[in-house]
Amino acid sequence: MSEHKIEPAQRITRLPPYLFGKLNALKLAKRQEGADIIDLGMGNPADAAPQIVVDKLCEAVQDPRNHRYSASRGVKNLRREIAIKYEKKWNVQLDWETEVLACIGSKEGFSHLCLAMLGPGDTAVVPDPAFPIHNYSVALAGANVITVPLGTDSKFLDTVAMVCEHLYPKPKLLILNYPHNPTAVTVDEGFFDTVVDVAKRFGIAVIHDFAYGETCFDDYKAPSFLSAKGAKDVGVEFTTMSKPYNMAGFRIGFVAGNKDMVDHLATIKGYYDYGIFQAVQIAGIIALRHCDEQILVQNQKYQSRRDVVCDGLGRIGWEVEKPRASMFVWAKVPQTSLKGRSTLDYAMDLMEHAEVAIAPGRAFGENGEGYMRVALVENEQRLRQAIRNISRFEQQKPIRKAKANRGD
Repeated sequence: MSEHKIEPAQRITRLPPYLFGKLNALKLAKRQEGADIIDLGMGNPADAAPQIVVDKLCEAVQDPRNHRYSASRGVKNLRREIAIKYEKKWNVQLDWETEVLACIGSKEGFSHLCLAMLGPGDTAVVPDPAFPIHNYSVALAGANVITVPLGTDSKFLDTVAMVCEHLYPKPKLLILNYPHNPTAVTVDEGFFDTVVDVAKRFGIAVIHDFAYGETCFDDYKAPSFLSAKGAKDVGVEFTTMSKPYNMAGFRIGFVAGNKDMVDHLATIKGYYDYGIFQAVQIAGIIALRHCDEQILVQNQKYQSRRDVVCDGLGRIGWEVEKPRASMFVWAKVPQTSLKGRSTLDYAMDLMEHAEVAIAPGRAFGENGEGYMRVALVENEQRLRQAIRNISRFEQQKPIRKAKANRGD
C-alpha cells in the first residue's frame, strides 16, 4: 500500500476538531445494532412542510423551463416577497433588487459572505458559545476569531466595544445571532440600536443570523437587526425558510440589508453556483405568500414540546429556563450527574446507555461546558420517553424499551 499522503490546504488544518463527529459515529453504530435512538441532537425539523408548498413544488418540477440554470441572486418574485415580508412583519423597507439575495440555505450564504469579506490578517468578533459555522466560516476564510462571552445587555456590547477599541488591527466583522443558537437567549427592542452605534463608532460590519426570528413563544416577537435605525449602513441579516416553514431540506435562505455586503456575496456566488433550483424558489414564493398561519401552528408545537422538556428536566434536577424563542432548550447539568465528566463524555454515555442523543454544550465553545442543548424535534411522547431514559440512566437503572412513536 502506498504511503503517499495528500495533504489538505492550510485552511482545513486550521479548523478545530468537530466534536459532533464522535457523537454521529456512535449514533450510527447504535442504530445499526437496532437501538431506537431518540435524536434530539440536531435542529433538524421533523414536521412536514405545508402541503400547498409541496404541491407547488411538484407542479413546478414538471415544467422544463425550471430545469435550466436559475438566477444566482434568486428570481425576482422571491426576492420581492422577502422585501414584502420584512415591511409587513418588521417595518423594514428593502430594495429587493439591490438589498436582498437568495442563498442555498442561510449557512451557505453566511459562509460565502465571510469568504467575500475576510482574509488572512482580518478578525471577526464572535460571542461564545456560538453556532459552529459562526466560527468555522471565519477560519475557512483564513481570518481570526476573537471570542467574547455571550450576552444580551449593555455589558456585553461594552465588551465588544472594548475589543474594537484596543485590538490592532481593529476587527472587521461582528457576528451576532438572536434568538440564539445554542442558548436560545433573546434580546428586546433597542438592543440593536446600540449595536449600530458601536459598529459606526469603530467602522466594523455586522452579520446577524436571524434563523429563529419567527420561532417565538409566549407572545414574544424577536426584533430584526434591520429594524434599528442605520442598520443597513453597517450590516446584513440572514433568514431562512428551514425553521418557520419546515423547509430545511429545500435549502433556501436569504440575506438582506447593506447593498455593498449583498453585492460582495453576489460576486462570490456568481463564481460558485448558478442559483437555487427554480422549482424550489417557486415553492418558496408560495410559502411566503400563503403560509403565515403554518408558522403559528408550528410555533405552538414547539412551545408545547418546550414545556414538556423544561418541566421534565427540572424534575430530575437540571437547571433550565423556558426560552422565549428558537427550537432548543439550553440546560445546565448538575455536577452530581456529570461526575467529573465533560459534557461530550456525558453525551456519549447518554447515547450508549440511555439511547438519547443531545448536543454537548462544549461543542459550541468553552462557555458552553456544563450545559446541554436539547432540540425540540420529536413529538411530546418521545420527549417524555427521553426524559425518563435520562432519569433512569442517572439512577443507574436499565432503560425501558419503547416502540418508536414519531407522530404528533
